[in-house]
Amino acid sequence: MKNKIPLVFVLGLVMVNLLSNSCKKDNNSNIPHLLTAGSWLLATVQVYNYVGDAQVGVIDSLYVGCDSTQTFTFNTNNTCTFVNFACLAQKTTGNWSLTANRLYLTTDMTCKDTTGNPNKAVKQIQPFSNAQIATLGVYSLVLQTGDVQPNYSATSRRRIVRYGFIKQKAVSQ
Repeated sequence: MKNKIPLVFVLGLVMVNLLSNSCKKDNNSNIPHLLTAGSWLLATVQVYNYVGDAQVGVIDSLYVGCDSTQTFTFNTNNTCTFVNFACLAQKTTGNWSLTANRLYLTTDMTCKDTTGNPNKAVKQIQPFSNAQIATLGVYSLVLQTGDVQPNYSATSRRRIVRYGFIKQKAVSQ
């Protein structure tokens, strides 16, 4: 009997420890904080074309000769602002949210764009209405838009636009 008391005591401690550490933690993501902790400076925009999962053609880089500073700012009240989208002088605002799994960013922001128009006609687009968060860290953010659905056929043509941002340094006064 003396040998069973320590065993029961140890098993009891193990059970209490398992029960106390198995509680589900809600809203423990730091993604909203990373997004809203400053402005994001657009560094690159690349376009990838695929048939199924095979890349076709070359990677197109957009806005290579752009001299405008293009920034994306997320606010804690779930509003966002993009300045100079598509290298056009504009300041666009909207609302942002994350999907439940926090893998996709959605915005209702509408921007002017001339990309893909040979006559440079301006059209209205919602570039980040469904953007996959490919990478997010303290200093970098990569969003993928376009045909980013996880399931596609082996013969379907897909176009993915990849936006690379870096954290903008705060200007000291």
